[in-house]
Amino acid sequence: MSTKLTVTLDDSLARRAKAYARKKRTTVSKVLAEYLASLDYAETAKFDKSELPPITRSLVGIAKGADVTEDDYIAYLEKKYR
Repeated sequence: MSTKLTVTLDDSLARRAKAYARKKRTTVSKVLAEYLASLDYAETAKFDKSELPPITRSLVGIAKGADVTEDDYIAYLEKKYR
C-alpha cells in the first residue's frame, strides 16, 4: 500500500534532488523512501562489534552519556589551533 505525501523543498534542493534521481535512474519519491527507510534501519540495526577493525571497536560507545555540546567542540578547536 502506498500513501501520497507532499513535500515542500527549496527550489535549489528540489532541482538537485531531481538531478540526483535522474542520474540514478529512479524517482525522487524512491530516493526519499530509501533514505527514510535507512534512518529507521540505522537506529535499530544491530551489528557485530567483532567485525569492526580493532581501533574502531575500541571507540564504540566511548562518548555514550557525555554531555558535550557543539559550543564545547568549537572552544576546544579554538584553543587547539590558536
